[in-house]
Amino acid sequence: MNNKILLLGSGELGKEFVIAAQRIGQTVIAVDSYKNAPAMQVAHGFEVINMLDGDTLDKIVAKHQPDFIVPEIEAIRTERFYEYEKQGITVVPSAKAANFTMNRKAIRDLAAKDLGLRTANYRYATTAEELQKAVQEVGMPCVVKPLMSSSGKGQSTIKTNEDIAKAWNYAVEGSRGDVVEVIVEAFVNFHSEITLLTVTQNNNPTLFCAPIGHRQERGDYQESWQPARVSNKDLEEAQDMAKKVTEALGGAGLFGVEFFLTDEGVYFSELSPRPHDTGMVTLANTQNFNEFELHLRAILSLPIFEITLEKNGSSAVILASENSNNPTFTGVENVANLPKTDFRLFGKPTSRPYRRMGVVLSYDSLETPIEEIVERAKSTASLIKVNA
Repeated sequence: MNNKILLLGSGELGKEFVIAAQRIGQTVIAVDSYKNAPAMQVAHGFEVINMLDGDTLDKIVAKHQPDFIVPEIEAIRTERFYEYEKQGITVVPSAKAANFTMNRKAIRDLAAKDLGLRTANYRYATTAEELQKAVQEVGMPCVVKPLMSSSGKGQSTIKTNEDIAKAWNYAVEGSRGDVVEVIVEAFVNFHSEITLLTVTQNNNPTLFCAPIGHRQERGDYQESWQPARVSNKDLEEAQDMAKKVTEALGGAGLFGVEFFLTDEGVYFSELSPRPHDTGMVTLANTQNFNEFELHLRAILSLPIFEITLEKNGSSAVILASENSNNPTFTGVENVANLPKTDFRLFGKPTSRPYRRMGVVLSYDSLETPIEEIVERAKSTASLIKVNA
């Protein structure tokens, strides 16, 4: 059962996926645009390329002849994936899923227009003038996001007319790929947002993890916790939406499906066809399998009997505050000395302001109030400092 996996993108999520794959004897080649990326440090081999260069991507695939291609980021020439599928390579979760979800336009239109899911009112814009018109149509406040970006890059909220030009420039800066287009969304008055980790399987039913709550700043998650408090009605609605959209995309693997919870019900927000950053809370052993193990098992068609919630847990990010080519950490021993606490340092070779360099994990019994665990994770994360 030794398969060769080509991992496209080698950040901290990829690193945990490689560790899961190594544990059951899979061979992984990690690919990214810079040397010594986190997943490269634990993989069997690595390649440093620009994954937006389709010809170079073709050469790497031909060189390694992988059984599976597992994308970890958005900035990839994903239209080539259809050709790789024709060659008999399994693209995870599928070439269609990777293409649709790397582009917010395709996934939003699929959800809202084809599947009729409840979403925020939205428009698209390819110029600053079109953005002005789109903002008038959806109304203020509204949120602007590049169609191709990750981890909240280029995302901003427009509250006044003066914000529009700034939002356009910021979106262009944060856009990945070579198409500059944004989605403008009406602001949804939500009381919480959740990630529903959804596992599609080749020959078995779709499974759901307990919902994960999260808080964001600058479009990036700061803390996540599992389980999030969700009513049975809202959870059933979210599961139904997640099942519909993942079935439409096809393939097997773990999807991170994001929802807004409002007084009117559940709104579909976004979807990632791979382990989700907010799902790092599962590294606290909140479940019988963490999200990376679930992704791997689904990919390899290993049956997953059930997903069970074992503990309540929270993750809180460790952020850098300055630029460095040799970041170091202090305060780690203080965290190691705490009960029901763990941490991961990702091994990123450089730091910059707000770059995620690690995560603190906190956990306790299923009876412990989740707010207590979140507070503990936040205060613990502040003990670790990233030094330039």
